Amino acid sequence: MQFVCRVGTPDGRVLTEVQEGGNEATLRRELERRGLHVFEIKPRGFSIQVSLPGGAKGRRHAVKGQEFLAFNQELAALLRAGLPLLQSLDLMLERMEDPNFRDILTEVRDQVKSGAELSEAFASFGDLFPPLYSSTLKAGERSGELEQVLRRFIRYQKLVLDARKKLISALVYPAVLIGLSFAMILVLAVYVVPRFSKFYEDLDAKLPAITRFTLAVSFFLRDNFLWLALGAAAVFFGLRAWIATPEGRVSVDRFRLGLPLVGKIFHFFSLSEFCRSLATLLTGGIPLLAALDTAIGAVSNAFVRKSLLPAIDDVREGQAFFHALERSAIVPAMAVDMVKVGESTGQLDEMLASVADYFDDQVETRTQRLLSLLEPIMLIVMGFLVSGLLISIYLPMFGALQQIK
Repeated sequence: MQFVCRVGTPDGRVLTEVQEGGNEATLRRELERRGLHVFEIKPRGFSIQVSLPGGAKGRRHAVKGQEFLAFNQELAALLRAGLPLLQSLDLMLERMEDPNFRDILTEVRDQVKSGAELSEAFASFGDLFPPLYSSTLKAGERSGELEQVLRRFIRYQKLVLDARKKLISALVYPAVLIGLSFAMILVLAVYVVPRFSKFYEDLDAKLPAITRFTLAVSFFLRDNFLWLALGAAAVFFGLRAWIATPEGRVSVDRFRLGLPLVGKIFHFFSLSEFCRSLATLLTGGIPLLAALDTAIGAVSNAFVRKSLLPAIDDVREGQAFFHALERSAIVPAMAVDMVKVGESTGQLDEMLASVADYFDDQVETRTQRLLSLLEPIMLIVMGFLVSGLLISIYLPMFGALQQIK
């Protein structure tokens, strides 16, 4: 069977090549025996998994963050209690409720039972688990401190999940508010305003410009609603397909960073992901060059990932890490200075963790500021739009009353 392998050579190069092997775990051991650092192994070509009745394995999907956190907490507790790894996995399988995770963990247990390391077993599932996890486990296996390394990963995972939860919950509120406001205005324009047209005809008076404009927009929306909906759906799915491409994802993520009010929030959140991941890997004993590749891959924003990638080549060529970050132009000068201090004092991992804390604080502060600004702005905008609609509806009536008097 052929596999596509991304490996790091002893001289610091990162190569992608096709290798033959019986399975991913065996091939990984062979590559590591040859002195290569394995970043990723994926089967070559396409594989189709069909969900069948009767308990057959269906298409697997990534495990939810909270569930994966609970798994690692339980595994660390069992290892700390002195249970062997295989027995710990068996105990967890007995209580596993999620069928998707149970299937994955069963295969992990079987691979470990066959002689594979835990890091190899999880790495064989590719994108279902973050590369950072496999690299962290490998560091613990090499040092003989798997339980302590798991504890560090749990702390990292808690911080990332907490930051992500705060960001999502903060952005959901304005999104719902904008959606409801748009729906209310659409209902008023499409269903309420046109009902006044017959009344205006009976008045037999010249309508104000604002009323004529409101009626024209309302009739246009009502008469072309189906075509507008189909057009919006076509644009939505077209954009979705484009965003699925690497170029589209980079463009959208770059646009997202430039948005007013929220752009810096996305920017600092991505940098927090990078610094937190890199700090965790360095603390676990992973060399900087290998840790950089994994940490950059853990960043959710494609444009930030692309901007940080040249840092790998700069470090490989012997440049200082802080200088590589400075050249990327994506990391603020203050953070670069902190990294420079950490690099010069030999405490890069601790300084990166402090930088990640700083970015997390910035995300939280800016998010709270956004919410405090957005609510009054939305109220003012909504008041302006609704009052404009009401004025356009009732202005002809006031004019008719003045004529009667």
